[in-house]
Amino acid sequence: MNEYTYVKTDQVDRNNISNYSQKNQNINIQSIKQKEIYKQQGIGIVHRIVITTQRKKPKQYKMTRNDQDHDYIFKIVLIGDSGVGKSNLLSRFTKDEFNQDQKTTIGVEFATRSIMADNKLIKAQIWDTAGQERYVAITSAYYRGAVGALLIYDITKHSSFINIQKWLDEIRDHAEPHIVVMLVGNKSDLKHLRQVRQEDATAFAEKNNIAFIETSALDASNVELTFQRIITEIYQLLNKRSMVPENNESQVSNKKGESLKSNKLQTKMNQSRGVSNQPNNKDNQQSNDQCC
Repeated sequence: MNEYTYVKTDQVDRNNISNYSQKNQNINIQSIKQKEIYKQQGIGIVHRIVITTQRKKPKQYKMTRNDQDHDYIFKIVLIGDSGVGKSNLLSRFTKDEFNQDQKTTIGVEFATRSIMADNKLIKAQIWDTAGQERYVAITSAYYRGAVGALLIYDITKHSSFINIQKWLDEIRDHAEPHIVVMLVGNKSDLKHLRQVRQEDATAFAEKNNIAFIETSALDASNVELTFQRIITEIYQLLNKRSMVPENNESQVSNKKGESLKSNKLQTKMNQSRGVSNQPNNKDNQQSNDQCC
């Protein structure tokens, strides 16, 4: 079996935690002390709970007794307006679930899932950020260390597509310069209500040198493919940068702790679509579940 971790941060009282537990039976809930939160994130959070559950092993690879020895840990953020389906994309990918009555995200949530990419076991930390303006100050801190971002809009809501430029600018302002970005048009199951043409989304993606795909968290169309593609691209770009001559720019480490450096030429070639990530180090058990 594979282990997944789901973390919820919000600004509500502890009653919401018990209600959440009732909706997710057979799930072990562990409260994190406030001082540990400050130590890990460096910011204030009112409540944070960790939910650990088990999921059937993916068909892509065989699980082994060393399954927790991940080669890399990638932090990927979901960005976009409130109501575009970020939370359901997260739950569809990590738990294969869809909640028709999904409530608006408060603050930041994340879940993890391990998958194989180019024969490497990678733990993806998927962060779901609140889309409301009043949470921008909170969520901007979570861009730090992200190596991938899904820029999500609702194909049935034109305003969510118009705001994509604003969200992309925010990524460029707060995220690492080498972050891999993919444009995602969600709710493709509602084509009869479409307000955003695929041609317009394709043009935007090409203009900004990012990939584009349409998904449906409801029927799971292209959800697996979307995450597989961005995770694979992050790894492939990381692998390419590990082979360039040593000279300036960002530094990463492989699972053995060996230093891997990229140069300015490679950064320019990647056109800000490279990665900067801290892989898992077997010699440091305390960092197994931390990204970057």
